[in-house]
Formats: sequence, C-alpha cells, structure tokens
Amino acid sequence: MQTRVLTGITTTGTPHLGNYVGAIRPAVTASLRADVDAFYFMADYHALIKSDDPARIERSRLEIAATWLAAGLDPQRVTFYRQSDIPEIPELMWFLTCVTAKGLLNRAHAYKASVDKNVETGEDADAGVTAGLYMYPVLMAADILAFNAQQVPVGRDQIQHIEMARDIAQRFNHIYGREFFALPEAHIEEQVATLPGLDGRKMSKSYDNTIPLFAGGQKHLRDSIMRIVTDSRLPGESKDPDSSSLFTIFRAFASESESTAFRQALVDGIGWGEAKQVLFERIETDIAPMRESYDALIARPQVIEEILQEGARKARAIAAPKIAELRDAIGLRSGISVGIAPAAAADKPAGRTGKLPRFASFRDGDGSFRFRLFSAEGEELLLSRSFADPKAAGVFQKHLKGPTATSAVIEVEPTSLRLEMDGELIGTTPDYGNEQARDDALARLREALDQLAAIE
Repeated sequence: MQTRVLTGITTTGTPHLGNYVGAIRPAVTASLRADVDAFYFMADYHALIKSDDPARIERSRLEIAATWLAAGLDPQRVTFYRQSDIPEIPELMWFLTCVTAKGLLNRAHAYKASVDKNVETGEDADAGVTAGLYMYPVLMAADILAFNAQQVPVGRDQIQHIEMARDIAQRFNHIYGREFFALPEAHIEEQVATLPGLDGRKMSKSYDNTIPLFAGGQKHLRDSIMRIVTDSRLPGESKDPDSSSLFTIFRAFASESESTAFRQALVDGIGWGEAKQVLFERIETDIAPMRESYDALIARPQVIEEILQEGARKARAIAAPKIAELRDAIGLRSGISVGIAPAAAADKPAGRTGKLPRFASFRDGDGSFRFRLFSAEGEELLLSRSFADPKAAGVFQKHLKGPTATSAVIEVEPTSLRLEMDGELIGTTPDYGNEQARDDALARLREALDQLAAIE
C-alpha cells in the first residue's frame, strides 16, 4: 500500500548546495520507494507572498524545475507540477476559507511574528502585513487537501501549518457531514543535513551566504568554495575538523572512508587553500553530471513546460473530481440542476420533454432485485445495487422521491458517479470514459434528483 507524500518548493530563488543536501536529494531518493506516491509542486502562489519581482519568480520557476529534474526526479514515477497550473487549488482555498476561524489564523507563527515586530518598533500591529501572509495557512491546507496527502515532510517550524490543515479539514468534514478529507500527518526528518554557508552560519538566501548548485557553472562553484571563511591557522598547523565548515560540507557529499581521510588531512595540517580544492573536487564529482543535464534543460524550456503540463494533467485528474464532489456537497451545483422550490413544483416539475425521471425495477440473473433510474429523456442515469427482496429496492426508490431525496449524496469517481444515502450505497452510473463526460452526467443526474425531490 502506498503513502501519498506531498512536498512544495517555493519559487523565490536559485537553488544552492544547502537546498540540494537538505531537501532535493532526500526527496528524490524517497520518490524511488515503491511504497510512496510522491507529489512535488512548485509553490509559485506562495512565492507571491514573499516577492513582488515578476522576473525573479519567472526565472526561479524555470531554475527550480530544471534543478529537480537534473537531480534525478523522474516525472514518470511522481506527480510534478506548478501550483498555479491547478485552478482547483485556489477554488478549494476559498471553500476552506469559509469554514476557517479567524482566531485560528491569528495564532499562525508567521503572522504573529510580523505583528510582534511591528509592536516592538512602535508601528501599527498590522503594518506591512498582507492578506496573503495572513491566509498562507489556508492556501497550504488547500495544497495538501486537494490531493488527500497523508504525509507532508516539513521542518519543525512548519509543524503548525500541518496542524492547522488538520483543524480546517476536520471543521469542513464536520459542517458537511462526511469525511471529505483525510487528515494529513507532518513527517519530521530528524537527520536532515544543514550545511554552513560562506560565513559559517546556516546556508540561506536570507544571509546571502550560499554556494550555488548549478548557477554560474564549475568556475562559480570553485570561486564560491574558495571564499568560505576559515581561521588563521597556517599550512602545517593542525585544524579542528569538527569546527570547520569545510569538513561539514565535505561529509555531506563523501563516503565514510573519504570523510575519514579528509578529517585526518585536516588534523595533519593541510593548508586551507588545498583543503578547499579537495572539497571542490569532491563536490564537482557529484554535481558535474547533474549540471550538464541542468544546462540542457535550461536551454530547452519547452521540454520543462511539457513535463510540467503533463504533471498538471495528472494532478488535476485527482483534484478535479474532488472539487466536483465538494461543489455538489456545499450546494454549488450546475445551473441546470438547481433544485425546484416546493412552491414552484406545480409550475414546472418535469424536465425538458415535460416528462419526469422514472424508475424501472427488474430481477437479476442471481435472483436479486435491482432498479434503474432513467432521465426524462430516457437516458439511463443510475443502476442500483442488488437487493435481497423487491420491498427493499422499493424503499430506496421511495426515498428518492419527494423531500427525502435531498439527503442523497453524489460521490464523484474518476470517470463515474456513486449515489449514497445516509452513508449507504444506492447505485452507480455507467463509466463515462473521461472527466468531461462524467461532469456532464453529474449535472444530468443532479437535475433528475431535483425533479424527483419536487414530487409530493
């Protein structure tokens, strides 16, 4: 059995060595496991909260997609897509917004940090705080819940967002009376490698101390490594590997035996310049083949676009039925299937032909009893499950007429529909072959049910 795992990558910068070791490499490795159904997406909607530079976001989307593909992500094994290519996500975000308590969002760490900073400096509490920052947890919940992801790998600072996604999902499930959403779990990777940057602090774009992964090529990688801050110990003087950024970075790429040899070289007094050259050569061994692939992808952006569009198609094949199901559940049904109010039932109870939908009962080959529901035009809309006796089948037909019909729920499958009442299966539709045909059939079934509901 597979576990659905979802990871987002914010598109606001150029990937660096820390990104590769801490996130990209372990995620690619995890995607190769047979028990993982992996979803990786570029969080370009989230990027808009952090950056208002269109060129930066556009370039970052291209570079990050190329980086993940060059690092070994197989789009045939995973679902790899851009957040902005999935229109169901912002639609779901609005559905979730309408059930999310403001008090829950008031407690979000990022929002509280901004407010606290403003208060400390004497500013208005909400100065510079956008609605995007405030609503960030709901968008993240939509990213996760649109695909019923079961695990979301996050750092400890992101655990709260997963807890909020669970709270929002539970609230929606409670209001609308069914388990529409699975409750996601935060997956904390305790052994995630954190690399030091040029100045010894954690490698981060916010510190401007990063070592690029591919950008600038081999020369830029070497020049950056040569700029790593070291102490003043001269060649021949013993160095402390455990306090050296060079050793920490080397160990993230090297085998155990290579790390042991490099440690010994530092203890024996290797010069810092020579040690940096050894580090560069070890990293370049791993990075060079990936850089070649990266450069080829960057030179052919249409190849990347085709991969992402295919990923979006795969993602939407899951998200679209979910949204169709939710729209039906919350009352946002097709305009042609709006329920007829009881007072208007006498005016126009029938369909376009002036006839009503009808049931046809029959006995199956195994002796059980079933019924079909036909539209006013004669199209078969539903085939019931088997019943042990005709009275049981008749009870459900009766429930589908008059006011009780409104308690029937349509479940959306990839290319078909299921009709349930009080959690019990009533019947299924034919297989329509594709999503558009299924959605058209959903409107016709809903119209028929609304017409039956108007019968007194």
